[in-house]
Amino acid sequence: MIALDFLRMAGQSLLQNRRRSALSLLGVVIGVVAVTSLTAIGEGALRYVNDQFASLGSSIIVIAPGRNETTGGMPVGIGGMPNDLTLEDARHLGRRISAVREAIPVSASSGKLRHGGRNRQVPMIGTVAAFERMQRLELASGSFLPAGDMSRGASVVVLGHKVAQELFGRENALGQTVRFSGSRMRVIGVLAERGTQLGLQIDESVFAPVSTVMRLANKSSLTRVMLDLAPRSDQKRVIEQVKRLLIERHDEEDFTCISQDAIMASLSSILRILTLAVAGIAAISLAVAGIGIMNVMLVAVSERTDEVGLMKAVGASRRQILVLFLCESALLSIAGGALGLGLGTALVAFGRSLYPAIDLATPTWAIAAVLGLSLGTGILFGVLPAWRAARLDPVDALRGH
Repeated sequence: MIALDFLRMAGQSLLQNRRRSALSLLGVVIGVVAVTSLTAIGEGALRYVNDQFASLGSSIIVIAPGRNETTGGMPVGIGGMPNDLTLEDARHLGRRISAVREAIPVSASSGKLRHGGRNRQVPMIGTVAAFERMQRLELASGSFLPAGDMSRGASVVVLGHKVAQELFGRENALGQTVRFSGSRMRVIGVLAERGTQLGLQIDESVFAPVSTVMRLANKSSLTRVMLDLAPRSDQKRVIEQVKRLLIERHDEEDFTCISQDAIMASLSSILRILTLAVAGIAAISLAVAGIGIMNVMLVAVSERTDEVGLMKAVGASRRQILVLFLCESALLSIAGGALGLGLGTALVAFGRSLYPAIDLATPTWAIAAVLGLSLGTGILFGVLPAWRAARLDPVDALRGH
């Protein structure tokens, strides 16, 4: 028999037992859908994080107070962690490190922003004019924070897109007065719609001069200092300079420096490991499906004992019987893999339509791996039934028929 004969006979046998074949396919389909969709989510998250950092367009070092800081994301709430960084620290770093284009202080607070009869709980980010360029923010109207000495705390505010819509609706917000913590503040700008950037909900935040926020929150220290570096700067060297200068000022290393490169490398590594881990967990379902295929094929061997005996009686070799049953299990698994891949791709496309900000797409390596695993599962778990069929004695198989 040639290869086409094996495939034709295997296909006919599977079609004769459609219900049993369909149930065997189901396990493979579920496993493949799980692998393709979960790897798409993992790879999409990785691309999203990389795009977020790439959108900054510059090298950034984040200095956080304390030694227990593990991330460099922007604060959106107020924690109880003591802050030891000051405006003078930011000025000192900006003056003393030549690679630093801007030392950008950040102080976070939160509270109710009021206008007329409307109010909204908002995170307020105190910073300076350079924050706009570093974060590549776009204005829908007005201007960002005024340039000048970071100690001058003008009572002005820039609203995120969603905040402006909720407080003012269709009314022009520029020049209007809002209240925050009992203080009157004039709206000088409204940001264009942006979404989330590095954990900060830009559209739902408001921005004010850093010294203004520190005064309103009754704080003398900063939440972060962000260093915007010149292109092609050596981030490791800059971190060494930062540590030396701040230790001189603080007499101890009571801060943490986090480079943009380190954050990207760490997050990418974590996301890749998680992607492989969830894909591996999902692949376990393929092993379960393989056990199902093996059981179905064992039943098929017992039901077709006379058929196997007759084939052997007319000259079929053990090898040919073995290959025939292996073809059946391989066809089952490949059909399940192809169907699962199609359903998984459709599911990923549906997810992409729901969350267009995340570029969901199953990576090529996952597609190749899942098809290979499907075929391997069918062959591996089909060996025992095929071997049992091949070892049947034709006399015993035909006895009683």
